[in-house]
Amino acid sequence: MKISVIVCTFNRDKYIYNVLASIAGNDFPKSEYEIILVDNNCTDNTAVEVKRFKKDFPDTELKYVIESHLGLSYARNRGISESVGNLLVYVDDDATVNPQYLPALSALFGKYPDIMAAGGPIIPVYEDEAEPPWMNSHLRRLLTGYLYFGKKERPFPMNCYPGGGNAAYRRSVFEKTGTFHTGLGRKGKNLSAGEEKDIFDRMTSAGMKFIYTPDAILYHIIPHYKLESAYLEQVSNCIGKSERVRTLSVSKKKYRMRLLSEAVKWGGTIVLCLFHLLRLRPASGRKLLIFRYYVTKGLLQN
Repeated sequence: MKISVIVCTFNRDKYIYNVLASIAGNDFPKSEYEIILVDNNCTDNTAVEVKRFKKDFPDTELKYVIESHLGLSYARNRGISESVGNLLVYVDDDATVNPQYLPALSALFGKYPDIMAAGGPIIPVYEDEAEPPWMNSHLRRLLTGYLYFGKKERPFPMNCYPGGGNAAYRRSVFEKTGTFHTGLGRKGKNLSAGEEKDIFDRMTSAGMKFIYTPDAILYHIIPHYKLESAYLEQVSNCIGKSERVRTLSVSKKKYRMRLLSEAVKWGGTIVLCLFHLLRLRPASGRKLLIFRYYVTKGLLQN
């Protein structure tokens, strides 16, 4: 089974060498995988870091391509078109993977021929500081991508799916459901989202199965700015806007149902806020309210 590891990047020269090196450092035959680095109009030293990697790892197959259409979904789709593998693995550009990453995914898809996609743990690594005291499970998932469902293989819980930066798909998924929605996903500094949720919704509708594997681990680097209030507000607002685009692209009924679920989520958010207040963690509850407010605002914005 040939694996194509696709890394899409936009101005992450600080991290790109390390993620490529962590993939190349896997105990896995070089002939059985390729790395495709999709440069989405980088203006930094990404190209220099790619040359450094090629010099240090000359036996690793790396294809470096530039996607001129700005947007993560465009970059992800370019990775699909450039790849030759029948297993496509997306790895974030600001992360590293464990040494057993590729062997674990190869073994998993060989073991389960009916599984169409999989994802593993996403563990935050705080770059400049310890995890802030206001962090909670809901905010950790939002701000760091944290994902962990235990030490055993299992189906993802209801309404959960692999994180976009640590997800593997059989090529046939995109042949059957189509590729990533280019109206969704990040575009440069715009923090729009929803393209992964869109893909997994299509997979679910098509009856495709996806599974959690504890052995394919991604360590996600979290810089200080992702812990600032401005980032929380921006990413929450973009989630709301993305949900509006995603649901309206299906139908107006889908959008109205999403508005109804948002009202229900407000009730849950208020309960959680009171819970954190009783635990003498008002900052944690306040940030949950900020998150929900900006999601709703984005959802209602035209």
